Amino acid sequence: MQNDTHHQNITMRGFLKFSELLLLLQRPTIPPSMKRALPLVGLALFLASCVDTAGILPMSSKTPRGNPQSVVTVTEYADFECPACGAAHATIVKPLLEKYGSQVRFDFRHFPLRSIHRYTMDLAEAAECAADQGKFWEYVDAAFEKQQDLKKGSAQLWGEELVSDKDMFSRCIRSHIKQDAIIAEYDAGVAAGVQGTPTFMVNDGQVAASAEDISAAIDALLKGATQRL
Repeated sequence: MQNDTHHQNITMRGFLKFSELLLLLQRPTIPPSMKRALPLVGLALFLASCVDTAGILPMSSKTPRGNPQSVVTVTEYADFECPACGAAHATIVKPLLEKYGSQVRFDFRHFPLRSIHRYTMDLAEAAECAADQGKFWEYVDAAFEKQQDLKKGSAQLWGEELVSDKDMFSRCIRSHIKQDAIIAEYDAGVAAGVQGTPTFMVNDGQVAASAEDISAAIDALLKGATQRL
């Protein structure tokens, strides 16, 4: 009985979203081109809302790398489809993780450049869905390492190669349940002064995207923390 009620609620949410768009079409100020596109958008929203999201939470479940309790936090704002981010992952992020290990907390924040990167939201959503099964960082590594092979369907395929519950992963992606969390990270980045990718922050200060500059900022903060002790 609970399962039937759950599915009924899913269908009702989808119907309401579709109905809202149909009402929007009645407005005289809507351009003809948008009127033609809105029904397709509405249908996509309706289908996404009909996906069973039982056991899937809308918030991010990704965890930091390194030491979560460290006094130094390195935060990267990145786009999985950004070539510079792929290069930075190999030449900056991985060497820093090897160098500092458990001394530093490393956080990843989504900054999808949707106007220029076709699959960036697909990849971000897949990463978050993989995070629900403890595979966020494995997905990050895979997405950047396979960036040159990116094509339609890659985002989901790469995740399916990592997770144990493929059905849950598929439902998570098809529902687009993680989109709001991803967009919230993008908005937070804009508010913090992020203008492009990759952007690195060490604690609250933006640092040039180079291993040398980030290391210098980390070392200064670690030294200051040691002296205070």
